[in-house]
Amino acid sequence: MARIDIQRDHHLEAAQARAVVDKVAARLGEKFGTTSRWEGDTLRFERSGVKGGITLEPALVRVQAELGMLLSPMKGMIEQEIRQKLDQYFA
Repeated sequence: MARIDIQRDHHLEAAQARAVVDKVAARLGEKFGTTSRWEGDTLRFERSGVKGGITLEPALVRVQAELGMLLSPMKGMIEQEIRQKLDQYFA
């Protein structure tokens, strides 16, 4: 299994940061077919072969995911997509 762990600082208010995470999750859903739900300050996402979460802290956003064997070869592409969206929305 491949693991992804990406962190970014942010300076957004809690409601703004949550709205941004919703946008990122929607994009992941469109591109990779994930479903998502909020559990406290963590948006959990999953689909066959991947599960993870996007956790919001007051000045930090963290994306963690575990990729199954079929998606492990796509780790670089998936990480790149996540980094681009985090940079776009949290920069």
